[in-house]
Amino acid sequence: MTNQDKAISNQLLKSAQIHMPMGVADSYRYWGEGKTVFVKSTQGGTIMDCDGQEFVDFRLAYGPIILGYRDGRVDSEVIKTITECGTISGFSTKLDSDVVSLMKDLCPQIEKVRFANSGTEAVLGAVRTARGYTNRNKIVVVEGGFHGLYDEMMWKSDVDNWDNNTQDAPDIAAFGIGIPESSREHLETVPLNDFSALKDVFDRVGDDIAAIVIEPIMGNCGSIAATQEYIEALRDICNQNQTLLIMDEVKTGFRVAKGGVQELYGVYADLTTFAKAMGNGYPVAAFGGKKAVMDKIHFGKDGVTHGGTYTANMIALSAAKATLTLLRDTDALFTVHTVGKAIQQRLSKVFNHFSIEHKFAGPDSMFGIHFGSLAPQNYRDWKQTDSDLYAEFAFNLIKKGIMLEPDSREPWFICEAHKTVDLDWLEATAMSAMQDTLEQIPNTAA
Repeated sequence: MTNQDKAISNQLLKSAQIHMPMGVADSYRYWGEGKTVFVKSTQGGTIMDCDGQEFVDFRLAYGPIILGYRDGRVDSEVIKTITECGTISGFSTKLDSDVVSLMKDLCPQIEKVRFANSGTEAVLGAVRTARGYTNRNKIVVVEGGFHGLYDEMMWKSDVDNWDNNTQDAPDIAAFGIGIPESSREHLETVPLNDFSALKDVFDRVGDDIAAIVIEPIMGNCGSIAATQEYIEALRDICNQNQTLLIMDEVKTGFRVAKGGVQELYGVYADLTTFAKAMGNGYPVAAFGGKKAVMDKIHFGKDGVTHGGTYTANMIALSAAKATLTLLRDTDALFTVHTVGKAIQQRLSKVFNHFSIEHKFAGPDSMFGIHFGSLAPQNYRDWKQTDSDLYAEFAFNLIKKGIMLEPDSREPWFICEAHKTVDLDWLEATAMSAMQDTLEQIPNTAA
């Protein structure tokens, strides 16, 4: 059994609560008293907390780590750039076009790009550009998708509190207070893989829909994926209505395939957002797409405004250049997918041993686990899975040295450095964790 006396972490949380709300810099990092993690170091596919416990990490900072923490191939290029050029100048550098060229090598739908610092900023820029290009207002999003933390995208289908026995559909609720009702005015929400809902929203307000924004594989909803037929129908209906299709690849971009999720479907968006894996943990993001759309970004009363002090800083772009070059020119992603598949096979053995019905969702590089007989097709289906069992299992894994997000809506992320994971150890650890879980939650196994 690993160290469960988290004296240092608990003291750090107590001290941090004096200085920051909840004691954390990001609300999602707060897991409760005695459970909130404080990290001391990271390396490869592992992290160590401040109390000296080491974890094999399948959370990977919500997905940016695609090669491994502190990958020397990337870090050395960043250090070289800082030494020879600096960090930020407020002007352009050759790195700008170098990185865009790499993106275009990997993603044939990309003709022009603008950079950002986070996925939120990338989505905001893409949505603003779509509105400017179409001269329309409304944006359609898919239930269960996550598109950043700005007001308009902070409205969700409240599946957690949805009673599917008495309510036809979940209520639409804000993530919290402080979000004005007016920010919802131009937002429409539809369930994933629901063709009739898609047709209905276009019948109602199609002449004012600037764009549909979708994560074809939902990175905050257990990697539940759109069907091939749905993505093709989405592309067709956008074409028919002069609506732009925005694929949010903040999580899937350069992770699920070299060309992202659009390579898997063979269906291409008008605009795409990127972040996360494109910099192996360095804060870099981008949005881009068709030249005609992106060229709407220019000065003047008829142009879309885009900018940012830290946008395209040399640290971020040198990391992106190194990471994308490695993903393009090596078998890193093949390794990631091979390891992810092997891990799922071991976990499935554990679940079958305890007669626990389960379904995996999404690609091997970021798979979701859903306990139950149903393979979810949308966010509402997720409500039918046993998320309480998953959370208890997850916390038991964490106690034993396997780090993941305890919410089943977050996938398991795999990086190249996970090729060194001892699969026998992982299987034995998962077996022990599930045994503990079933003792805590009896009568769960089928």
